Amino acid sequence: MGKRNFRKNKGGNNKKNFGKRSEVHDREKSWTEAVRESEKWETYYKAMNIIPEEEWDTFKKHCQENLPLTFRITGSRAHANEIKENFIKNHVSKLQDAEFEGVKLTPRNLSYYPNELGWQIDVSKAVIRKNEEFAKTQRFLVIETEVGNISRQEAVSMIPPLLMDIKPHHAVFDMCAAPGSKTAQLVEALHSDDDNKLATGFVLANDSDYKRSHMLVHQVKRLNSPNFMVVNHDAQLFPRIRLNGASEFLKFDRILCDVPCSGDGTMRKNVNVWKDFTVGNALGLHSLQINILNRGLQLLKKGGRLVYSTCSLSPVENEAVVAAALRKWGNQVKLVNCDNELPGLVRRNGVRDWKVFGKDMQIREKGAEDVADTVFPPTEEEGNTFGLENCIRVYPHLQNTGGFFIAVLEKTDPEGAKRIAEDDKEESSKKQKTDEQSNAVETIDKPQPQRKEKLPRDANEEPFIFLDPEHPQLAKCWPFYDFKESFPRDSTLVRNATGEPLRTIYYVSSILKEILTIEEQKLKVIHAGIKLFVSQRNDTGNCPWRVQNESLHTIKSFLGDKRHLSCNLKLLELLFQEAFPKIQAIKDSAIDTEFSSRLDAMEEGCVFLTVKREGDDLEDLFLPLWKGKTNVNLMVNKKDTHELLYRVFGIETTAKDAGKEAIYQKNLEAVRKVRDSAEPESGATSELDSSAPPAESESESTTKTNV
Repeated sequence: MGKRNFRKNKGGNNKKNFGKRSEVHDREKSWTEAVRESEKWETYYKAMNIIPEEEWDTFKKHCQENLPLTFRITGSRAHANEIKENFIKNHVSKLQDAEFEGVKLTPRNLSYYPNELGWQIDVSKAVIRKNEEFAKTQRFLVIETEVGNISRQEAVSMIPPLLMDIKPHHAVFDMCAAPGSKTAQLVEALHSDDDNKLATGFVLANDSDYKRSHMLVHQVKRLNSPNFMVVNHDAQLFPRIRLNGASEFLKFDRILCDVPCSGDGTMRKNVNVWKDFTVGNALGLHSLQINILNRGLQLLKKGGRLVYSTCSLSPVENEAVVAAALRKWGNQVKLVNCDNELPGLVRRNGVRDWKVFGKDMQIREKGAEDVADTVFPPTEEEGNTFGLENCIRVYPHLQNTGGFFIAVLEKTDPEGAKRIAEDDKEESSKKQKTDEQSNAVETIDKPQPQRKEKLPRDANEEPFIFLDPEHPQLAKCWPFYDFKESFPRDSTLVRNATGEPLRTIYYVSSILKEILTIEEQKLKVIHAGIKLFVSQRNDTGNCPWRVQNESLHTIKSFLGDKRHLSCNLKLLELLFQEAFPKIQAIKDSAIDTEFSSRLDAMEEGCVFLTVKREGDDLEDLFLPLWKGKTNVNLMVNKKDTHELLYRVFGIETTAKDAGKEAIYQKNLEAVRKVRDSAEPESGATSELDSSAPPAESESESTTKTNV
């Protein structure tokens, strides 16, 4: 019998594999040749008169082109400025003369993004990957994105969070948060002043789709915020929150209402918009959008700001929805004129008159049975009152972007105004759902069957159980790491059914603890907290718990000097490039005698390493270091090591370079072989310190780029 070929999808004359290759080829061919034309789209938007006739050809041409690459630099002020200056010095300046098919490759500022932290390159990411002149910049973008210093995000998607004016003490609610790029901006804004004082507010991110709410965690978790929580609810019926002992329900200072929409403003990156465009998409979502916006306004504080946004250009999903809310709320809510905000953003005013089409592409008049009255333009009197021109429209041809709509509303709540009851019955909200909504396009976020979804492998559905600050395990950590009394020790928790600290201890901000411990809890909580301690299995003396990277920024100001070390840059470079150097070898080298002297006096376990850097615009580094019996180990994962080697020392790496963890595992395996082959009485020992943990794995560690 001949040998069976168990290799899958390999070459040869296998008919089945050939068929699969043909299918893939056909799919790729159909994708590359996708027709970016739609008679219905063109008829509809020409009738709307939102684009001046003389601009139509330019508008359409931009809609048919691929989006440019855009990104923003994230992190605290000092950190973000360092990344920005690095990018300008080593990449922008060296691409001044680079071109591709007549298009300049020089990165340029998004003029409306504050502090020059938003950037655009006027070609698609596919061109950047293939262009040799861009190789180093491409590597820079990949490294910084992997560790969270850069977020790839569409330019227009950055606008709504910028208009929310978030302060560190604000309660912020993102009603329809997934996939999370805007949510990340909200968290960054909350922590924007963390260089001086930690935030006391929080960001609550909600999504109605169970699986997407878990995926949302991965998008924002890299920011290492103890003030961030993810929940899973239908935004239309979001439950009211009453803290224990409070007489009133919790209200929010800032709300982002980025609702499900038809997405026809995304035609530059989603080519399916061209073939799938129908008027029914917008009509079917209209009532859902009104319900979400009204619920958001109910949850908004007096004086609070709500930003309503869509990636659609249809007035049915935009001005008509805003007008319906203003009609309901009267003078309790006003549209904010943002002309003086985000200077540099080229925009158009909202519209107050438009035509309404039915699903058959025929124009409807008010009173038509198949179209809700709220989709029609406001009356002349309402138009003069509502101020819909204060809405913001962003078109692709204005600044080479996608299409977007933004409206900023404030809760004025004047004395004597007729109030809308906050305890609207959920049943009445349900009755407002129309038949169109139930038949809406797939872009609506529908709650998914729980437990049946394939969730991320680190998704945790265990309860949130807070620990007594005097718990025996915590009692070992507080003195060992020299925590100050001011640290909120009652905000630590575990995520397991036993309620005991078995492997991981988490930490949340005090306000999130109040929410998580509500007695009659109505929230379906998906995620909250950052890892504070992880158990160290080896015998490490007084404290068997090591501090996790993701909590370093939060606890830094609460730590005394007991476990603090400092070192010079020369020693840091050695620690980055050599896995588990011996303590005696560092001492003998005299690279940093003060470091060696302080290290000798410390017990085994986790210590904190501060590295001072010269220059006002350079932040000091704060890293975790493990002291074993005979070795030390800088507990930084491969991706962070590559980024810091480049940013601090100018040492370029490739994606194939081995990380310290891989080196450690290879050495450890060699040690085990020696031990296994040695005679019991030989007393064979290893130069590798088995008491030291490996560098944190990619799944456990998170970037030091804290917000």
